[in-house]
Amino acid sequence: MGVTLTGASNATLRHSAWDAALVLLSGVHAAVLLGVPSIPVVAVGLWWTANTVSHNFIHSPFFKSRGANRAYSIYLTALLGIPQSLWRDRHLRHHSGQERPLRWSRDVRIETGVVLVLWLCLAGAVPSFFLLVYLPGYLLGLGLCALQGHFEHARGTTSHYGRFYNWCFFNDGYHVEHHLRPGEHWTRLPRRLAPGALQSRWPPVFRWLDGFVLEWLERVVLRSTRLRRFVLRTHERAFRRLLSRLPPVRRVTIVGGGLFPRTALILQRLLPEAALTILEARRDHIEIAKRVLTGPIEFRHRSYDAGDAVEADLLIIPLAFLGDRRLVYRRPGAPVTLVHDWIWRTHPAGVPVSWLLLKRLNLVTR
Repeated sequence: MGVTLTGASNATLRHSAWDAALVLLSGVHAAVLLGVPSIPVVAVGLWWTANTVSHNFIHSPFFKSRGANRAYSIYLTALLGIPQSLWRDRHLRHHSGQERPLRWSRDVRIETGVVLVLWLCLAGAVPSFFLLVYLPGYLLGLGLCALQGHFEHARGTTSHYGRFYNWCFFNDGYHVEHHLRPGEHWTRLPRRLAPGALQSRWPPVFRWLDGFVLEWLERVVLRSTRLRRFVLRTHERAFRRLLSRLPPVRRVTIVGGGLFPRTALILQRLLPEAALTILEARRDHIEIAKRVLTGPIEFRHRSYDAGDAVEADLLIIPLAFLGDRRLVYRRPGAPVTLVHDWIWRTHPAGVPVSWLLLKRLNLVTR
């Protein structure tokens, strides 16, 4: 989970004494930028500060004094090369969902002028640094910010509850919770967990791995007869061990048809009398699965939300499931639920699928 912090405000800070850490770190950012000016420092500094210090400042200005907040906004504008008042208007539009025009306010004009003066000074005094270091780093940093923003919302607003990320990024991983309460101070977000929130095991800039790695592996398996046999053999062995503990199963719901629908293939053999239903959010995966599977299988083009009940005796959750996996374990959607999980996510009623695949199959009952 994330990092829960408490801290009372003081005579200068409006919300929490912990905001002083963000102000201090923005000063460290400036010191590192001046001391080690390089493309990675410009890029990573822009990305990190924009998504921590600047983002939190936009939602909850740190200082009690309006003048101090304006001065700090100008400082962040110069540090990041992004007019903070302009970004604030754009970002709050994102939260409200309204496409109102951006305001060309006095603060926006001042901060835009600060950026232009800074760039003109750099271009005139150190043109090689400006053209070959600062601008490439600046554009790379904007790219990282765009990547972060995209994957925080690509399949719906998504949270990441990893302790290390939330310690380094001041609870930025609590993104569903942040959208539900945009005005909530970052120190209180871990106490506002949203039941059933979409979540990812990866921080936003690495979230492409969620689908890419597993989908890439699926495509590799599809192309190799030997790998398909190995995957089917190891998964069937795990299913046999767990199904032997269960009463008769007549209806099965499988979440995710998959590029290689191993679960459906195995259950057609192990439970030949059971009615199989596949819930798949991607229509192209349904078409691929239909080419692999034969027999009376019902396909439904829809996603599955953790905790939702299904009309089935047995529910199967895939490793690639993007919802709240903890809720699946706490509130299974069928009398019996089998959850594909990583090998280290042990469960009292679970069996390993394969150490080579780093997978196990966990049995959860109501």
